[in-house]
Amino acid sequence: MTAIHAKIRELQLQIARCENEQAFSALFRLLYDRLLRFCIQYVNSREAAEEIVSDVFVKLWNRRKELEHIANLEVYLFVAVKNHSLNYLEQFSALRITPLDNGQAQLSSPADPEKEMEWKEMHLKLDQEVNRLPDQCRKVFRLIRDEGFRYKDVAVILNISPRTVETQLFRAIRRLNEAIAPFLSVKPGKKKNTP
Repeated sequence: MTAIHAKIRELQLQIARCENEQAFSALFRLLYDRLLRFCIQYVNSREAAEEIVSDVFVKLWNRRKELEHIANLEVYLFVAVKNHSLNYLEQFSALRITPLDNGQAQLSSPADPEKEMEWKEMHLKLDQEVNRLPDQCRKVFRLIRDEGFRYKDVAVILNISPRTVETQLFRAIRRLNEAIAPFLSVKPGKKKNTP
């Protein structure tokens, strides 16, 4: 069990057994941003995502006595956010499209200004390509890369088979590798071909 999973489990038990409000606040702070980014992938609206994630936490507090019996609270919350997001989309079919927040992954930049510019270009290209991935493929990739979930946890969250998770991740990586191939093939002294 990783440190984050152990911390979540500790907070979960404090909330369930002692109705500890400080533990609930700590759990909220620990998972809110990740759940919000995940929710935005579904509803494409930060305001709606904030409301959905907050509602999930309110329901969690209201059912705090039952928390002790949940095996993996982190996966449980991601599934709850996904389900609430789908309900929201069903209820409000006229979606407002807003851009997703970029910068979910940080790349260290080299000291060389030219290299730094290449890193920034490559990072921008990767972000654009991730946003262009098919919906399920993008969600699988972000849950694994950004949130650090394992295949089987992603399968539970998205209600798909672990094999589908593996296939979608392979597709995402292949497509992203193709997108950054021009950056990797640049030789010193040669100019990069730009479209």
